[in-house]
Amino acid sequence: MPELIYLDYNATTPVMTEVRQEVLETLGNFWANPSSSHKLGQKAKEHLEKARNCVAELINAFPEEIVFTSGGTESNNMAILGMAMTQSAKGKHLVTSRIEHPSVLNPFVHLMEMGFEVDFVGPDKTGITSPEKLATFFRPDTIMCSVMLANNETGALQPVEEIGKICRQKNIIFHTDAAQAVGKISVDVRRLGCDLLTIAGHKLYAPKGIGALYIKKGVELENILFGAGQEMGKRPGTEPVPCACALGKAAQLLKGKIEQEGLRQTKLRERLFKRLAAKIKQIVRFVPADKCLPNTLAISFPGLSGATILEAMPDVMASTGAACHDRSVAVSHVLSAMGVDRSVAIGMLRLSLGIYTTEEEIEIAANKIIDTTLRLYKE
Repeated sequence: MPELIYLDYNATTPVMTEVRQEVLETLGNFWANPSSSHKLGQKAKEHLEKARNCVAELINAFPEEIVFTSGGTESNNMAILGMAMTQSAKGKHLVTSRIEHPSVLNPFVHLMEMGFEVDFVGPDKTGITSPEKLATFFRPDTIMCSVMLANNETGALQPVEEIGKICRQKNIIFHTDAAQAVGKISVDVRRLGCDLLTIAGHKLYAPKGIGALYIKKGVELENILFGAGQEMGKRPGTEPVPCACALGKAAQLLKGKIEQEGLRQTKLRERLFKRLAAKIKQIVRFVPADKCLPNTLAISFPGLSGATILEAMPDVMASTGAACHDRSVAVSHVLSAMGVDRSVAIGMLRLSLGIYTTEEEIEIAANKIIDTTLRLYKE
């Protein structure tokens, strides 16, 4: 079997060795119900709270502001639906961007079906949502705004800190989906000025099925799940202690290396792009290097299909900006919102790096992509 080159870290990350060990230790020693009052239950509770502290420290939050969830989708739904219900007496107008993840867009669509009004604001050609443009949609009855911190497809960093300032000035609750950002760049909830922030464990080297929602002190949020009083009464259900501890361990491991690792991945990303651009004159880059996640390279080979490119080099694991359904090709809603021409959008590849990506892998991937695309252009 040829060596597989994994460049799809934005889709999911491998679980770090230390995180796997944490899961096994927790399964073996801290398996009791953390709500139980006996000694074993309280040991599990202590381990759970240690994990909560680690997640809080990663984003400069207080531990009591961290609620464990099943992942990014639940966190987004909890934030958007819960806040809409809480604030509905003050107004029923909401604002978001057109480039959000479906777990943000679809809750807003659901709220529209319930009688709320939602404005979906488009980005510029580089995939960045302007705070000034966003503010023009705010109204006296606007109760909430949600804009992601980093786009999952293009890697474009959104000006969340500026958006947060505007929302505070207008007394609008602000949520940011930071699933693609936490663990890749420094994320400080105090600096961002957000009221709610989403974390997804499998985007930062923890297992799937665990995430967290930051809820700023003093912010009230109506429950969307009903049961017992776990997670400070905000998210019922017996906590999955091993998964929560895995997220805590990943947060602890990443905290001290984000800046250095970001610089390393940026260097590798730019090396990859320069190698490709030197050989493939048709290449298009969607987001400027300084406006992008350090690990993400979103490019296109106009006239070709990203899916065809990947099919022709199956040992390179990456993603495209289009989905194929029943022989038809649906262009990504993100690229559509950016106004990208269909022929360019279909040729998109998202190459996303991670902590295990090596220089050798970048060289191998560059050579394979160059050889494959040049051959396809000649056919």
